[in-house]
Amino acid sequence: MSDLQAKEYLTFEQIKHLAEDGSEFWYARELLLVLEYVQWRNFSKVLERAKLSCKNSGYVILEHFAEVSKTIEMPKTAEKEIKDFKLSRYACYLIVQNGDPRKEVISLGQTYFAIQTRRQEVADYFNQLDENNKRLVIRGDIKQWNQMLAESAHNAGVMTNEEYAVFQNSGYMGLYGGLKVEDIHAKKGLKENDKILDYMSSTELIANLFRISQTEEKLKKDKTATADDANEVHFIVGKEVRKTIERVGGTMPEELATPNKSISKIEREQLKKLKNPIKKLMLDE
Repeated sequence: MSDLQAKEYLTFEQIKHLAEDGSEFWYARELLLVLEYVQWRNFSKVLERAKLSCKNSGYVILEHFAEVSKTIEMPKTAEKEIKDFKLSRYACYLIVQNGDPRKEVISLGQTYFAIQTRRQEVADYFNQLDENNKRLVIRGDIKQWNQMLAESAHNAGVMTNEEYAVFQNSGYMGLYGGLKVEDIHAKKGLKENDKILDYMSSTELIANLFRISQTEEKLKKDKTATADDANEVHFIVGKEVRKTIERVGGTMPEELATPNKSISKIEREQLKKLKNPIKKLMLDE
């Protein structure tokens, strides 16, 4: 992402508001300025096209474009009522889709709101899953990030299996208050061949996913060049994640309950269901 893109993305974030129910919204008159429209009458044309797109897509316009009034100060202590709109993320997306394509900020806005909309769709889907399926999804993400972390660690000087074991221990020690892999393994009461990540709740997995992804990013960003430095980075990132959990009043990862069923077993059960679907009864045919 370029410096300009990062700046504009931050601007879209800065004008975002949160409703009492936690939902996000933007004010049309604030979005107007970010999208470099000088006059309301020009922006209102884009607004109307966006409303039409909303209607044609089968959505209720008022749910995404809620008209509100604002009072602004005028010279000599006078006040004036002006019309504004509280816009949903989808409404903003439709606005930038209908905006002036010659403006670079419009293109950036299209990308920003498309990404935000997709993120929300994924979040909504994830929140509907039960605990076991949440564990499956996050474990899959961790597998991918661990592969990237291993590559970044190798580029940073972590070459041998023994060095990588030390590197992994460093991250766990930071996140788990000094506990090593073997300590966590024992605390969870796992068998010798059991994998720690397979016996984590979704909450514990998310903490580890954050540790892994942020370490991978920092190794690349800092251009870490030795195994010792890589170990230190992993420990510091793990420790910072732990501090964050503490600040928000969360439960330390080593104190979270250990699920009875491993993720590997859940995965095998789900694969078995896919291979052996329930046969339809004759009365259904």
